[in-house]
Amino acid sequence: MVIDPAAPNGRCVLPTAAKAVRLRFTSSEENIGDGPLLLYGRRQDTTQHRMSVRQALRNTKDGSIPDSYAAAQRPTRTFTYYEPAMAHQHWHLMNFERFTLVSQQGEVVVADRKNGFCLGDRFPIADAVKPPHVPGTTGPDAKLAERLRANNCRHHEPDALDVVEGISVGSGDDYKYDVDFQWLDITDVPSGTYTLVNTVNGDRTLSESDYGNNSSSVALSIEWPDGSPGLHNVLSRAPIVRFLRSCPGQAHCP
Repeated sequence: MVIDPAAPNGRCVLPTAAKAVRLRFTSSEENIGDGPLLLYGRRQDTTQHRMSVRQALRNTKDGSIPDSYAAAQRPTRTFTYYEPAMAHQHWHLMNFERFTLVSQQGEVVVADRKNGFCLGDRFPIADAVKPPHVPGTTGPDAKLAERLRANNCRHHEPDALDVVEGISVGSGDDYKYDVDFQWLDITDVPSGTYTLVNTVNGDRTLSESDYGNNSSSVALSIEWPDGSPGLHNVLSRAPIVRFLRSCPGQAHCP
């Protein structure tokens, strides 16, 4: 519960002071494919506020990985921009991941406002069976993984002309619930059961070996104290949100 409905973050407040109610959550995406997700951004000069982005794909003949924007083979429809907010101050990849709250009838009730990400190797995946192409300790994949583990997306470099973003095979990138825009506004969402859906690469602008597992979801219930949504005049109690079920790799969670 927050005072300013427009604030990217906002501290929690008591119900009587609240102007909006947010559902906060942690999200993550993992690379379990055949090769690294590797994206190069570049702009000609600082008068351009965005960098165009190309995806680098492994060379099937010698296994090499392009090491620059110029060498990357695949143009994309996405871009990067420098986010100056205090909690970021680095180059964001746009429209990579989206969040929605979906009704039992399949209608999107609320969509997110966060659409910028700084991708890197933040954690090793927890799967019992590891993908076959996880980087070892030597070779180009290992060097790239080391680079992505330390990737900060040109932090404090608003004048940068290029940036690298990506995730190695066997690694993931996560965003904690207290990060800016890691929430959906449920102020006007009626009591009921819903599905919270996290979708990566929804427009398929990035090349993947499998697009079928790009969404994960959880089922949850929202219960307002008086049975109806909204703050009305004074809200005496916060809505009760209950986690019901997790559906990894699925856009629907019945």
